[in-house]
Amino acid sequence: MLKKVVMIAALTLWVWGTPLMESAFAQATASVPAADAGDTAFMLIAASLVLLMTPGLAFFYGGFVRSRNILNTLMMSFVVMAIVGVTWILWGYSLSFAPGSPFIGGLQWLGLNGVGLETTGYLQGSKPADMVSYASTIPHQAYMIYQAMFAIITPALISGAIAERMSFRAYCLFVLLWSTLIYSPLAHMVWAKGGFLGLSGGLGALDFAGGTVVHISSGVSALVAAIVLGPRKTHPDRLSPPHNVPFILLGAGLLWFGWFGFNAGSALSVASVTSGKIVTNVATSAFVSTNTAAAAGALMWLILEASLRRKPTAVGAATGAVAGLVGITPAAGFVTPLAAILIGFITAFVCFYAVSFKHKLQVDDALDTYPVHGVGGTVGAILTAIFATTEVNTTGKDGVLRGNYGQILVEIAAVAVAYVIAAAGTWIILQIIDRTIGLRVREEAEYQGLDINEHGEEGYNSEFSDGINVSQ
Repeated sequence: MLKKVVMIAALTLWVWGTPLMESAFAQATASVPAADAGDTAFMLIAASLVLLMTPGLAFFYGGFVRSRNILNTLMMSFVVMAIVGVTWILWGYSLSFAPGSPFIGGLQWLGLNGVGLETTGYLQGSKPADMVSYASTIPHQAYMIYQAMFAIITPALISGAIAERMSFRAYCLFVLLWSTLIYSPLAHMVWAKGGFLGLSGGLGALDFAGGTVVHISSGVSALVAAIVLGPRKTHPDRLSPPHNVPFILLGAGLLWFGWFGFNAGSALSVASVTSGKIVTNVATSAFVSTNTAAAAGALMWLILEASLRRKPTAVGAATGAVAGLVGITPAAGFVTPLAAILIGFITAFVCFYAVSFKHKLQVDDALDTYPVHGVGGTVGAILTAIFATTEVNTTGKDGVLRGNYGQILVEIAAVAVAYVIAAAGTWIILQIIDRTIGLRVREEAEYQGLDINEHGEEGYNSEFSDGINVSQ
């Protein structure tokens, strides 16, 4: 049966793909305006940095779980690189960025049909009419692959909430459905031409690099998933401490490093722009704001731990840095360095108490995905509306502190839309999966560990040689 499925899939791709490849080759040989070499190199490096964040996330999450679940946790990030890496080419990019309705992209770019090396003109014929390209100095495919890296890491973030209990098969199906039905519409509404929420013909919400599209969507979905799956069998009385704190610090360091591609890359160019007396370089501003907010977030978390618990921890420093990075994501290309310090401080402060509140609610969001990404993304979106200034980015908007009081209402509306779509969509997807193939592993497998039961291998090759008491 499996061989038949593979053969049918291969035949379908061959039949479908041949004319699409011919179209792509035709575009490559056609006369197109030359791409800027500097901007193209910058964007390809930025895409590589964003992809690096997914293995970084794997190590960050992997350090928190029990040692017998380390491979399963790493695989939950790694497999997304495989699944979304293919679906983005086949249909994800078209649904996210092709001209279509205000809520979802069209089908004209399926299989990258019409997505070649052209730098401009590929958005002609749709509104707003003056926007003919997403990034006029780089090849269309360079923009496409950069956006693919965002689509990869976003569902991987959700895995932190359902760690140590969700079936790997169910998770793979969830990633396939969620990235198509939740991520693509939100990305289109915020970043695509004519999207319902964004700056390009929409409500005008400011989301520079993914506060709503990435962090709120994944955080809210993680919370819903944790509730639907229910708690781990060891929650809350027999939870284990992180099994590998160096992994957590390594993961946080890789995330911090990769986040420069995430935020600075969202400028889509390294060029400076002069508008009247204002000279801006959005990539540089976003880079500086990213590092500043991460540092402020780590510092705030350590101060809170030292003040309230008398011992600043390595895990706290890593979590605070990630919280600061989440908070600055929607704001990075719109705010000053001083504003970035405040955003990092405020976001980490709120996330610190959100983690504590989550424990009181007894919701088993295993690795605090919602308190850090959902809450952090929400706080960051609101603070973007307060601190944004066109002195940093002339294509953006001024915020509340610059007299644009209505911007905060726009941001709240965008946040609300993201919450509703992520929560409702995730619940429906999980219900479908639960009623078809099931969501959770067997109770015995959960106690014994998902590495050996789901993957047939161990992370450290010691668990079963030493023996495991599966009743604990």
